[in-house]
Amino acid sequence: MNFYKAKQIVAIAIVTTSVGIHVACKEDKSVAAKKLDIKFKKEGELKIVRASNDSILKTIDIEIADNNYERETGLMYRNTMQKNQGMLFIFDNEQYLAFYMKNTIIPLDILYINANNTIVDIYKSTTPYSNEALPSKSIAKYVLELNAGLADEWQIEIGDSISYNVLE
Repeated sequence: MNFYKAKQIVAIAIVTTSVGIHVACKEDKSVAAKKLDIKFKKEGELKIVRASNDSILKTIDIEIADNNYERETGLMYRNTMQKNQGMLFIFDNEQYLAFYMKNTIIPLDILYINANNTIVDIYKSTTPYSNEALPSKSIAKYVLELNAGLADEWQIEIGDSISYNVLE
């Protein structure tokens, strides 16, 4: 066997092994995701308030994501979320933010909220598992994720606001 032929065989073996490992890892992740049963943990309550007349549109239970791990994980791998529940992401500073739906099974409405608690951007009925970035058009300090369709059902508009309290 010549040197060139030996290099080809080794290269094919490495590629085959790499592809096998990649596929095995990919399968392991999807199996692991199916086995997860992450339950909602009520950590506070949030009110959505109509800008025009200060009436309360809705009060919901929230789970809070206020550290890097929780913000990166968010609602990934969750199979369901009740209509009266949502996740509030809290950031240290106002900034341009971008969320995406990687490993997120539930279609969501994503609301970007500034430091004055005013809703500045809304993405409705996002696509599960999508890696497409959904950037805020304005700076935001908070992000509220709700089940898809609720922003329309509850008639939430840009300019409306939130108030929330954290349970002890």
